[in-house]
Amino acid sequence: MTDTFKAILVSRDAEKKQSVDVVDLTEADLMEGDVTVAVEATTVNYKDGLAITGKAPVVRRWPLVPGIDFAGTVLSSTHADWRKGDKVILNGWGVGETHYGAYAGRARVKGEWLVPLPEGMSAHDAMAVGTAGYTAMLSVMALERHGIVPDRGPVVVTGAAGGVGSVAISILSSLGYHVIASTGRNAESPYLIDLGAAEVISREELSQPAKPLAKERWAGGVD
Repeated sequence: MTDTFKAILVSRDAEKKQSVDVVDLTEADLMEGDVTVAVEATTVNYKDGLAITGKAPVVRRWPLVPGIDFAGTVLSSTHADWRKGDKVILNGWGVGETHYGAYAGRARVKGEWLVPLPEGMSAHDAMAVGTAGYTAMLSVMALERHGIVPDRGPVVVTGAAGGVGSVAISILSSLGYHVIASTGRNAESPYLIDLGAAEVISREELSQPAKPLAKERWAGGVD
C-alpha cells in the first residue's frame, strides 16, 4: 500500500471563494481519531452535493474532505472494539461536515462512530443502501414502535422521489402498507408506482393552509 492516497478536498480562499480539487494526502494529513479505515465504498448524498457545490453551508471547517458515509476495512486501531481487518460502516457523526470524510482513500475516525458491516454484505452493498436507506429504515422502525401497522391505515411519504423517500416507499410497500407518495416532480409518478406507491399526490396538496377539524387522512408519515 502506498504512503499517499487520493482525496477530494474542498477549500476556500481569503475572499471565501470555494474550490474543489483532487489531491494526494498521507495519513499524517488526516484528522484525529483512534481508527484508520481503508475506504472501499461511499455514496453521493444530497448533503454531499451541497458541500461540493457550495450551495449550502454544509462544510463547517476549511479545508475539508467531504463525504458523510463510507464502508471499508480497518487498517489500524487503538480502540478496544476494533482491530485490523475488521469490516466497518460509518454514517454521519459530523463526518464530511466538521471532520474529514469519505471522499478519500482512507479515513481516520473515532471508534464509537463505527458499526460492523453485517456478515455476507459487501462494502458496495452497504453503500447501495447508504445513509438514505439507513434513515428510511429508522423511520419505518419508528412507525412500528408507535403502533402504526398496515391495518391502521395509509402512510404518506413526502419527498418521495428522493433517496430517503424512495427507499421508504419500497420498504413500506413490501411490509404491506398502503403508501401515498408526495412529490413535487409529477414526471416521477411511474417510478414511484414501480417502487410500490399505491397513489401519487402533488406536493402542493400538502402545502394548502390547514383547516380546523380537518379529516385525518393518514395513519402516519415519513417526512
